[in-house]
Amino acid sequence: MQEQRLSMASARLMGQPMFQILSKIKEMERQGHDVIHFEIGDPDFDTPECVVKAVKQALDEGWTHYSPSAGDYDLRQAVCNSRFFTPKFTPELEQVVIAPGANPLIYYAVRCLAEPGEEIIIPDPSFSTYQSVLNFAGVNAVRVELREENGFQMLARDIESKITDKTRMIIINSPHNPTGAVIASDELRAIGQMCLDRGIYLYCDEIYSYLNYTDETFFSPSELDQCKERTIIATGFSKTFAMTGWRLGVGIGPAALMEKIALLIETTNSCVSSFIQRAGISAIEEGLKDVIRMRDIYKERRNYLVQRLNAIEGIHCIEPKGAFYVFPSIKELGIGGLEFSERLLEEAYVGVCPGVYFGNYGEGYIRLCYATSLDKIKTGMDRMERFVNDLRSERQEGR
Repeated sequence: MQEQRLSMASARLMGQPMFQILSKIKEMERQGHDVIHFEIGDPDFDTPECVVKAVKQALDEGWTHYSPSAGDYDLRQAVCNSRFFTPKFTPELEQVVIAPGANPLIYYAVRCLAEPGEEIIIPDPSFSTYQSVLNFAGVNAVRVELREENGFQMLARDIESKITDKTRMIIINSPHNPTGAVIASDELRAIGQMCLDRGIYLYCDEIYSYLNYTDETFFSPSELDQCKERTIIATGFSKTFAMTGWRLGVGIGPAALMEKIALLIETTNSCVSSFIQRAGISAIEEGLKDVIRMRDIYKERRNYLVQRLNAIEGIHCIEPKGAFYVFPSIKELGIGGLEFSERLLEEAYVGVCPGVYFGNYGEGYIRLCYATSLDKIKTGMDRMERFVNDLRSERQEGR
């Protein structure tokens, strides 16, 4: 049998390691183990009733055929008119595309804007898809370290020091995965203006924009150019509306770029399912009360989780300002994040992600997602506290 040869690009694919942890946990659960899930950002809430009702009605009405690759007119128009994703301006229809989830928009934007060997600036740590896409496309990732002393914010001065004549795009994510950081408005404004002045595209990953626990109104750099020149918004329904399995994303940006992204959707997916898009209209028009309810519960969970983590000797955790993640430091325990996470799962049946999965500067941290019930969070923290106490005793005894 001849050797199977795969492309060099395929060898550079990383995927999303949290899904690989999930697969392992699912196998453990099939074997009868009770595992607490903190490893993946999947809301435990049911999708709002209005959305479920809308998709059932759409199926009954025959919304089961192709739609335009850029998205159904009614949903795109709802995005423009509702101010849900762009509260400070109204995008034009040709600036909006509907994608099969927000995640693919990262790939679409990179492939449409950057050539192999060019550079895109990303935060480190950051959502693992950024690095995987750049590796696959042969585009160089230039990393900006997010520092705990700055609340893990991506700062304009740090970005500016990384810009070269090869820089094509900057990716920012606020509220941020994996740290939960929210970048201050003055920093976001400075980043947006810098990109406009230098002619660099700015990719604003705003998938968690409604999960903001600060008193400050959410600011998007897109307000500076209304997504007509250099700013791109990538967002969607997964996190905000507990619709991770529906795969419904929204891209807003310069019309010429969105036209090319629509062609790439046409090439790879044809279109997003028509009945799913009808549900998206209902989410925008009727689901805000559910979003607010879920956000309030997430905040309560965050407060409890941060308190419990900081009560464990050897762990400290700053309070995140958004999303549904905490990013505590385990550096004082004298154990790497990967070993800690593997042993915590195997010995205490608690699933977390090692920080290094999100970049080199994530070493010494772990990520926990609190999109799970308060009862499960309590159980998970009890198990983690016992594990850490045993770990500290083990290391004191030199074993």
